[in-house]
Amino acid sequence: MEKERKTEVIRSTAEMREVVARLRSAGETICFVPTMGYLHRGHLSLIEAARKRADRVVVSLFVNPIQFGPNEDYDRYPQDFDQDLAACRESGVDYLFCPPGEEMYPPKYSTYVDEERYSRHLCGISRPNHFRGVLTVVAKLFNIVCPDFAVFGQKDAQQAAVIRKMVADLHFGVEIMVEPTVREEDGLAMSSRNIHLTAGQREDAKMIFQALTRAREMVESGVTNTDRVEAEVTNMLTSRRRLRVIYVEVVDSETMERRREIVSGKSLLAVAVWVDEVRLIDNTPL
Repeated sequence: MEKERKTEVIRSTAEMREVVARLRSAGETICFVPTMGYLHRGHLSLIEAARKRADRVVVSLFVNPIQFGPNEDYDRYPQDFDQDLAACRESGVDYLFCPPGEEMYPPKYSTYVDEERYSRHLCGISRPNHFRGVLTVVAKLFNIVCPDFAVFGQKDAQQAAVIRKMVADLHFGVEIMVEPTVREEDGLAMSSRNIHLTAGQREDAKMIFQALTRAREMVESGVTNTDRVEAEVTNMLTSRRRLRVIYVEVVDSETMERRREIVSGKSLLAVAVWVDEVRLIDNTPL
């Protein structure tokens, strides 16, 4: 039986580097799960995958300010450190890294990471500079934690694709793992933002998964025209009064660029909607 692990909380980049150096000298491998906290079952599935892959698991908890645009929900992003620490302990996380904002972005900070192809579409249009912020913080975390592997969720498919591109282009020595989306019983993708949904909003939000399911059924029946699939999904989403479509698009599952025809195994339907004031994203392979 595996010995129970105690999660060590690390609050400085210098201390994290010391831990990494010690693990490396002992020949241990590291799997990293970057998060913004408020951990749910989706995050825990990433941690479980990480434990299977490496000797040690590092989870970061940092709400990254530079990936939020003006009037987005940075100030009300849910946080509960005690809950997150308890979840990490129960899941066998070795180190919970909580870097302070002043270390990640000190005064006069001016260095950022941009990707100019995979990030141009979908959320790249509706959230300008979002992926610039994501890539910058992930690059910094990779340089601090020096993982062999890093785990991300399929719900954030474009984020995973953009990070993979950065890793390949900049020769980061880390393997990117992408784990399946974890869903609520009603099909809604697990998200920290779900806590903001009222009962009525939650009821309308269920239509997102229903629309994705309908798209898969259409493709399985032989439909390959992207316009037909996108139109059907858009119609289903707009049938609920609280839902406002940001995008519904069939894209290449690697490059996130729009496909004119659906090709099995290479296509992804991505959607983003406002549920009143709450922004949700989801996707499904086709």
